[in-house]
Amino acid sequence: MKKEFYSNGKLLITGEYVVLDGALSLAIPTYYGQSLILTHSVKKGIEWSSLDEKGTLWFHVKFNYDATHFLKTESNDPVSKTLLKILQKAKQLNPNFLNTEEGIKITTRLNFPRNWGLGTSSTLINNIAQWAHVNAFTLLKNSFKGSGYDIAAAQNEKPILFQLQQKEISVRKAHLPWEFTDSVFFVHLNKKQDSKEGIEKYNANLATESEIQKISEISNKLLLCYSLTDFEKLLEAHEQIISKIIKAPTVKEKLFSDYPHTLKSLGAWGGDFILATGGEKDKDYFRKKGYATIIPFEKMIK
Repeated sequence: MKKEFYSNGKLLITGEYVVLDGALSLAIPTYYGQSLILTHSVKKGIEWSSLDEKGTLWFHVKFNYDATHFLKTESNDPVSKTLLKILQKAKQLNPNFLNTEEGIKITTRLNFPRNWGLGTSSTLINNIAQWAHVNAFTLLKNSFKGSGYDIAAAQNEKPILFQLQQKEISVRKAHLPWEFTDSVFFVHLNKKQDSKEGIEKYNANLATESEIQKISEISNKLLLCYSLTDFEKLLEAHEQIISKIIKAPTVKEKLFSDYPHTLKSLGAWGGDFILATGGEKDKDYFRKKGYATIIPFEKMIK
């Protein structure tokens, strides 16, 4: 008995925060993601091991079944509690899930560093949903807060337009006519941003219908964008709208005010990756400031 599941990581190009309120948002699956391998074990219960991109064990826990065949663990570790919650929610959605006396060994492995913010949680939830034969969007909703765009990216191999309206999810494949991606790259800000914290910050500063509509229009216009100049103008307009909504300076204003080209935050502001435009020499600007993780567009995006 061996099964393997894999889910793609994600980057949200447009719609950070306002995706929660129905803005049409552009999300792109990444080459990076997470696998989950299931094998039989002679030991009863579930033995769970999580490996990082180097193959190093960073998390391990043992789950057992109680008299009602419900999972439990003696671990008080926060990661263990979160994982237990996801598995229990999956079993509530499919009572036949884990309805076995056989031992199971689970090994998950990321192929990107955990602090990159490309979807450690969303790829895990999507993998568990595949394993449990349940709806990944429902499992996300029952386990965490979030729009679900990251689950949609986990399930797709190409860029998507994502929209959440009246609790209904719309996912459409999107073609990007960008022939200037050799002038686009991603820079990691050396820290991981807490998505839950970002959502709470946004909920205190909700967007207007007009602002949501403007972001949706930018998402659509990016699909008809054929020049780097137009691309930059759209992203800069997007940054100003979100900055006004969440009452926070843009990443360029805060950290890179003297950078000569366009910068855009991706996802919750304050950490993870940013998108930058520029050439090879412009990458040295970030290296000199201590930002060593710089990934070209074609090596990040599926």
